[in-house]
Amino acid sequence: MTLESLYIPALLGGGALILLVAWLPLVIRKLPLSLPIVCVAIGAAVALWPPVGALIPNPVEAPTAVEKLAELVVIVSLMGAGLKISRPFGFRCWQMTWRLLGIAMPLTIVVFALLGHTLLGFGWATALLLAAALAPTDPVLASDVQIEDPTTDQDDEARFALTSEAGLNDSAAFPFIHLAIALATAGATGAALTEWAIDAVAIRITVGLVAGVACGRLLGWVIYHVPGKTDLARTGDGFVALGGTLATYGATELLHGYGFVAVFVAGLTLRRMAEGHDFNQKLHDFADEFERLLMMVLLVGFGAMLTAAGLLGAIGWRDVVFAVVALLLVRPVVGWLALIGSGRPAGERAVVAIFGIRGLGSIYYLAYALNHAGFETPARLWGIVALVVLLSILVHGVTVTPAMRRLDRAFGRPAK
Repeated sequence: MTLESLYIPALLGGGALILLVAWLPLVIRKLPLSLPIVCVAIGAAVALWPPVGALIPNPVEAPTAVEKLAELVVIVSLMGAGLKISRPFGFRCWQMTWRLLGIAMPLTIVVFALLGHTLLGFGWATALLLAAALAPTDPVLASDVQIEDPTTDQDDEARFALTSEAGLNDSAAFPFIHLAIALATAGATGAALTEWAIDAVAIRITVGLVAGVACGRLLGWVIYHVPGKTDLARTGDGFVALGGTLATYGATELLHGYGFVAVFVAGLTLRRMAEGHDFNQKLHDFADEFERLLMMVLLVGFGAMLTAAGLLGAIGWRDVVFAVVALLLVRPVVGWLALIGSGRPAGERAVVAIFGIRGLGSIYYLAYALNHAGFETPARLWGIVALVVLLSILVHGVTVTPAMRRLDRAFGRPAK
């Protein structure tokens, strides 16, 4: 069957999937299910049809396409996460976030790298790549445990911690991805490590933070404060959020900074440029809807790769053990240890520790690294990351609704 003959069926299927994305959240709201589970299942089922399955590539064969698609959905998600948060930026009121970023994530990378080297037999560069790709909480798939929208009660510490962590830890993981690339290309030489520390850590993070604040303020001025009657808020068009996201990311990358941190910081800054303005909600809603659409496309493709492209075909029993331990033991334990002394109740700490969801960010990081350096057994790496993401989608998707509802009841809050 040719691509031309599949065009009309593809339109029918695409339209049906988009309608399902709008409708399914209403249906599964009270069920122990999530939209990502349904999207992956649809992709896996559709790819069993031979004419469709023949068109599905393995990511080893198309890493650039996978990288760019995952990159787009992550940056849109980061802008949406920034627009959700109205809490003032500070050390004390963000203390759970700093603990997760400064303690939980580095420890997670260390443990994952040790497991990758000792259990899986990877060299240190490949083990570090795997660890850094799997360490961050995903901003896309973690929407069920994040702040729902800009008007949500900010006393919900668990949702706030997971939202802010997902917004910042993607950028915090990027230096370790670059370190893995440096080890794979130049080795652990003093010159290579010095260049990494200056460029990947100091310069790129600083440029990302400064560019994020600058772009957020510029966007806020154009949207809300342009003299006269030409401010963009008067248009009521939510797609301004998409334009601001792409412009911020592109400008920061051209300035040699981390676009991920810039987009999230720009969202935080933009949110504060007109606190309480109705247009804030429109910006957030559009970013959220566009993110869900992109997420659907990628997860359907992910499900199709599982069945048609043999994405899990290169893994063995050690890889399965690693995936289970990484998801169900390492993150919960490390997250719990990082939050000791935070002063929060045990129930909140448990939810934050357990729901460090792995997802499309991990797929992006792996594709990015494989496009910039040579690593051991790319097919096996893809299989391990895919298995961890699949397990996270299934386990967290089934447990998130009852867990968050129980937490809300414990604090006397209405279920969200």
